Amino acid sequence: MANTTNSSPEGIAAGRERWQRRYDAARKRDADFTSLSGRTLEPVYGPPPGAEAPGFERIGWPGEYPYTRGLHPTGYRGRAWTIRQFAGFGNAHQTNERYKMILAGGGGGLSVAFDMPTLMGYDSDAPQALGEVGHCGVAVDSVADMEVLFDGIPLDGTTTSMTISGPAVPVFCMYLVAAERQGADTRTLNGTLQTDIFKEYIAQKEWLYPPEPHLRLIGDLMEYCAESVPAFKPLSVSGYHIREAGATAAQELAYTLADGFGYVELGLSRGLDVDTFAPGLSFFFDAHIDFFEEIAKFRAARRIWARWMRDTFGAKTEKALWLRFHTQTAGVSLTAQQPHNNVVRTTVEALAAVLGGTNSLHTNALDETLALPTEQSAEIALRTQQVLREETGVVNVADPLGGSWYLEALTDRLEEEAERIFARILRMGGGEGAEHAIGPMTSGILAGIGNGYFGSEIAESAFQYQQALEKGDKNIVGVTTNTDTVSGSLDILRVGHEVEHEQKRVLALRRERRDGPSVEGALARLTEASRSERGNLVPLIMDAARAEATLGEICAAMGEVFGTYTEDPRF
Repeated sequence: MANTTNSSPEGIAAGRERWQRRYDAARKRDADFTSLSGRTLEPVYGPPPGAEAPGFERIGWPGEYPYTRGLHPTGYRGRAWTIRQFAGFGNAHQTNERYKMILAGGGGGLSVAFDMPTLMGYDSDAPQALGEVGHCGVAVDSVADMEVLFDGIPLDGTTTSMTISGPAVPVFCMYLVAAERQGADTRTLNGTLQTDIFKEYIAQKEWLYPPEPHLRLIGDLMEYCAESVPAFKPLSVSGYHIREAGATAAQELAYTLADGFGYVELGLSRGLDVDTFAPGLSFFFDAHIDFFEEIAKFRAARRIWARWMRDTFGAKTEKALWLRFHTQTAGVSLTAQQPHNNVVRTTVEALAAVLGGTNSLHTNALDETLALPTEQSAEIALRTQQVLREETGVVNVADPLGGSWYLEALTDRLEEEAERIFARILRMGGGEGAEHAIGPMTSGILAGIGNGYFGSEIAESAFQYQQALEKGDKNIVGVTTNTDTVSGSLDILRVGHEVEHEQKRVLALRRERRDGPSVEGALARLTEASRSERGNLVPLIMDAARAEATLGEICAAMGEVFGTYTEDPRF
């Protein structure tokens, strides 16, 4: 466990010495870390020798608890953030070509966007999928689609993130089987699965079953990954979709970390060791347009997570205290009017994510408010990150804004607001003294989902922002102000209906050619196992995937037992 630094001159000096030892021992990239003018830069800056710095123990040094200034003593001198561009459209073949373009252009990992039918657990030929196949992401109906999606991309040598929650476990099982068919050792696979079902009920609304069966599946996944795919992160707790729904920075911070605490309780309820499974949890945040507030949000998130993991959940290892997070620039900030302005917005948001210490980053394309990105706009989004990394000097110094009076005050304020929200969620669940099937935070989250708390709070925040826009207190360039323009319309990417027709044709052919009794047997065993509260469902889902059962069939097999969930309408 890392030591803390107190605010006395002696404590600050001791902390700097500890940091220096760790920095000297750490691996650094072979790169030029001087300024553009050739000025030598220190890898970190702090209070001058002999100075008192009240409250410095809450700021500290990079790589030390409470990690306000980052997880590593080297900052980005050790390893720059991963460029992980989110992509997916049309069919698996089309998306595979885009992935190869991203990797060849300098992307460091893949992030899969699925179409709406896949996100909802439907096959492409389901009535609910009509007109939606391949439009907001790639269509994946079976393992065969996964094989095409990653054709020529070794899965044992590429980190892969998959943004899907409701049917996340079946999709992950298909990914594992596709890796098997590549000849990969699945134990070595590395990447992240979103799987965060809480945020679906809170904001995005893409669930399959009631909350409790989803939590069972997530618990099974956590157990399976801890045992069989140890490098893969089974959960990426997502604040992005909460923020995009209209939440404030404080609400995004609090609701996301509360969800994370709920999943920690879930792991503990399964008998897992917190120091073993907690490093497999990661986070996914929105980088919005208010520059300093976003940086403060990221710093507060690391500090809150470390403290709760240590003091509430008893984590003892450093990695169990680390909040690792991916960031995506704010889609909701993009405008259809004067869309070239979106390059500026995305750049500012990406810079906030980097100065906040993000571990990986996706930059939105300028045309994403209108359609899926074209190759040209996707390249500009990729180059935005590369310009930040290679030209601006932001990788030279760890937490370069640390110690700013403004930034530290914002960080403290967001932390205080988040703690008040945590207290309210715990009260809704009955508090520590009540009986909890999983844990007190989980009970509070489930209560807040049931009584509409989260939805109403987010709706109120969105309404207040809209009022501020309409009154002119807030502005959006090109929309509410500076509306004159010489820009013309954009050429956008359009996914034709032939994609859906071809996907349906191929799916029908696969059904004809597979071994029907094997599929039926695998699905029947999965349904029967779902009736019992004992036993891990992941191996059975993998068996169904190997037999070429489709995503819709697998989800329906469990749905026979788990049922469906309808949200109570509230006004």
